[in-house]
Amino acid sequence: QVQLVESGGGLVQPGGSLRLSCAASTSISSLWNVGWYRQAPGKQRELVASITNVGGTYYHYSVKGRFTISRDNAKNLVYLQMNSLNPEDTAIYYCNIVRGNAWGQGTQVTVSS
Repeated sequence: QVQLVESGGGLVQPGGSLRLSCAASTSISSLWNVGWYRQAPGKQRELVASITNVGGTYYHYSVKGRFTISRDNAKNLVYLQMNSLNPEDTAIYYCNIVRGNAWGQGTQVTVSS
């Protein structure tokens, strides 16, 4: 029932940075686990990073050291800071409750020279 809306995607050159935002319709403190997912053309959707209501984080091995998930409880926002982007990061990025089954529009991230 909670609504999560992604924003911040765009076109960036390899090696560049981008920050995605996920706006929640309710207090993110009430959400046990929120994740950023991505789906590239021809590939399955995968969990990129997640953060719990107590600050525990998970990162897919392919983004460790490059991506950082964080939250701003006062603004009900979950962020994904993406650094050192490469073309393999190109995908539609979604935020959702971990193990949720309702998906929004996502935000397109394209890494290309």
